[in-house]
Amino acid sequence: MINTANGMMSSTASSSAANNNAQSPGLKTYFKTPEGRYKLQYEKAHPSGLLHYPHGKTVTQVTLAHLKDKPAPTTPTAPSSSFSTSSGVRSAAARLLGASNGSRLSFVGGNGVSKSVSASSRVGSLVASSSSNSTSTSNFDGKGSYLIFNVGDAIYISDLNTQDKDPIKSIHFSNSNPVCHAFDQDAKDGHDLVIGLNSGDVYSVSLRQQLQDVGKKLVGAQHYNKDGSVSISRCTSVAWVPGGDGSFVVAHADGNLYVYEKSKDGAGDTSFPVIKDQAQFSVAHARYSKSNPIARWHICLGSINSIAFSTDGAYLATVGRDGYLRVFDYSKEQLICGGKSYYGAQLCCAWSMDGKYILAGGEDDLVQVWSMEDRKVVAWGEGHNSWVSGVAFDPYWSSPNSEGIGETVMYRFGSVGQDTQLLLWDLEMDEIVVPLRRCPPGGSPTYSTGSQSSHWDNALPVGTLQPAPSMRDVLKISPLVAHRVHTEPLSGVLFTQESVLTVCREGNIKIWMRPGVSESQSSNGETVLSPSLKEKPLLSSKVASTNLKQ
Repeated sequence: MINTANGMMSSTASSSAANNNAQSPGLKTYFKTPEGRYKLQYEKAHPSGLLHYPHGKTVTQVTLAHLKDKPAPTTPTAPSSSFSTSSGVRSAAARLLGASNGSRLSFVGGNGVSKSVSASSRVGSLVASSSSNSTSTSNFDGKGSYLIFNVGDAIYISDLNTQDKDPIKSIHFSNSNPVCHAFDQDAKDGHDLVIGLNSGDVYSVSLRQQLQDVGKKLVGAQHYNKDGSVSISRCTSVAWVPGGDGSFVVAHADGNLYVYEKSKDGAGDTSFPVIKDQAQFSVAHARYSKSNPIARWHICLGSINSIAFSTDGAYLATVGRDGYLRVFDYSKEQLICGGKSYYGAQLCCAWSMDGKYILAGGEDDLVQVWSMEDRKVVAWGEGHNSWVSGVAFDPYWSSPNSEGIGETVMYRFGSVGQDTQLLLWDLEMDEIVVPLRRCPPGGSPTYSTGSQSSHWDNALPVGTLQPAPSMRDVLKISPLVAHRVHTEPLSGVLFTQESVLTVCREGNIKIWMRPGVSESQSSNGETVLSPSLKEKPLLSSKVASTNLKQ
């Protein structure tokens, strides 16, 4: 099985691993796997002393965004007086010495963003820019890798390519707290970031435009579900439709999911018919062509807790308060299959890159592995001591014995929980005893072809939701690694080419470098990522250690 990261992750705190004096007592800065050590390289957080909310009232989610293209410059370079850094002393020194672009005092980061400028847009920066007419970050070149995470009433943006703990940008919401967000890696133009709020409001914006603006408010935003015009229920999860040409879906705590098109302003009538049976799946479409959202899916009773699209966009998985994992054929708007947790709500889900497997985790402390081919749970991961809050496949890892065989024989995936632990798992195809089935030559790896679905129909009717299987009927697997990575409950895990990122609910992110990668980092302490590495997953983590810029 191939493991893929869902692309979403929660944020976790602390200070740079280079300064381990702030490292929590009792927490190790590395963990061992058969392929080597994962080492804590650095950490990301929000400015801890200046939060505008009671701590612990929100759960942090993290999104990884890669910006590729360099836009044509449209604004003049910011004057040197806007270089206010994280300390007033440094800012004053920059002004006194007349620091300009390229000088040592401008502190340009790995993504080409001047840290000193962006610090003036940071929450908690007490040093305001002395130039009020500057509206852009002077060195922003439109490229880079960024972490977007929510804490309290703010969205923070951190430069992944530097070891600076503090974010380079903050965006505040006066009416509600942001709770979920998603980045569209393939957006050709316009907005690429969608944000869902606790109030039910939804915004879409351009990430590049936010980085170019030094203010603390969203700029150029499109506002959906304004004043609860469609739903007053809180947003729980958002996702762009892969290949959907600017379509995105928003899940809510009332069991409804809405389909939006970012090209529409939503000025038309947005009312939908009353749901006749709250326990049944149903789809309703907007009555007018100009309406936005364009459709409402009623999924379940109670909250939809997480949603995830298969890589090709063919299928949508949801997990909810009622404990069910559901899988839908997105274009056909049809419930395909699903099954119930062993106990309690399901909280998170993620697809494998090949679309064959779905991970789900929740209140039964188990990591569920669901097979799309067999339409059932084929393995349970036992190892967490509390609720499982984040799951993800690792798309950059492959088993050492799979090279040259032509087919992947093992999947690596990760999970995090309220027990503060990161667990890594290996799942071999040989472990799962199922009827031998092979995809025909040229068949779709997502099993969306007619020949595959026909043998499904012989097994279970389309749309069947299965009860929880008996414990003795499901393969149990144990984690390869169990490591306590934070002092606070975790809310997400994310895999990149070079690292594993873990996030706690308090808004702290830790970056754990893969074996061999940390040794090959440049000696100046900055993590420089090769842009080419971020375009496509490599099959072996061993390759990653040799392709980094020195």
